[in-house]
Amino acid sequence: MRKNIGINVEPPEKECKDPKCAWHGKIALRGMVFTGVVKSTKSHSTAIVEWGYNKLIPKYESYERRKTRVTAHNPPCIHAREGNKVVVAECRPLSKTKHFVIVSKTDVSGLPASKK
Repeated sequence: MRKNIGINVEPPEKECKDPKCAWHGKIALRGMVFTGVVKSTKSHSTAIVEWGYNKLIPKYESYERRKTRVTAHNPPCIHAREGNKVVVAECRPLSKTKHFVIVSKTDVSGLPASKK
C-alpha cells in the first residue's frame, strides 16, 4: 500500500495493522518534523528520540549545547532500535506524553535506509 503522508520519505517495506502507524493507520501528521537518534526503546511501541542544538548566550557571546528528548510511537513496520537515526513527525496526542510518531529510519548520511 502506497500512502502519501505529506513528507518526502520512503515508506517502510513491511506492513502492519497498527492503527497508530502513520503509513498503515489513521494518524494524520501535522506540525514539526525532526531528525534524531533513538536513545531508548524499553517501553512497548515507544521510543525516546533525542536531537541536539546550539543555544546562543548573548552575555558571553558564545553557544552552549542543548538537547531535546521526545517520546514517539514506534510502529512495528519501522521497528527502530537504539542508535538508529530516525525521522519523527508531530501528530495528535497518542497518550499522556506521546505527540510524535516515527515516520522512517535513515542512515548516518541522512538518506533513507533503503537508498544505501
